[in-house]
Amino acid sequence: MKIYQTAMTPSCRRVSLFLNELGIEVPRIEINVKEGDNLTEEFKAKAVNGRVPLLELDDGSTICESVAICRYFDEIAFNDKSLFGITTKEKADVEMWHRIIEFQGLYTGFQAFRNLTSIYDDRETCVYEWGAESKNRVREFLPQLDERLANSGYVASERFTIVDITAYIFVGFAQNGLEIEVLEQYPNIRRWFELVSSRPAFQ
Repeated sequence: MKIYQTAMTPSCRRVSLFLNELGIEVPRIEINVKEGDNLTEEFKAKAVNGRVPLLELDDGSTICESVAICRYFDEIAFNDKSLFGITTKEKADVEMWHRIIEFQGLYTGFQAFRNLTSIYDDRETCVYEWGAESKNRVREFLPQLDERLANSGYVASERFTIVDITAYIFVGFAQNGLEIEVLEQYPNIRRWFELVSSRPAFQ
């Protein structure tokens, strides 16, 4: 099997960090999304969504969407990490917080960055005002995340899960990509971010 990726992108980083946590190595094929390598007919024939990351299995079948790829490896790899949760309640909490972090944080941040920078204006309509509004929505979400981390060691539970991987990518993206001073403004996020950053899989 192999993974097609653009290593620097948030979605590809999510898969890489997840695999690092499981101790799994998979051959990678690096493609350049900015140059439109994912827009070729050859790539689109493999990827339902035309995006990276894309996992191609040995039988030629493929899986796209980063969380789906993570779920696949979680199922096939014997491990005690339980990154999608252990108990029924924890699994539900992981699903709940994952969707909150994705929809209110990460995806909103993507919209802000893409529309403010017009980085992909060769393939999508960019609206600066929507980018500004999306960035405001990211700012409005951060106090909720900080409050959650004031009352929980990690985002979804008192244990590290895939939600912390996604939230880590979101916070880093907000801090660096959107130039929001997250770690300076929110002490609970900073405490958690430093804790997650110290994990061996994140080195």
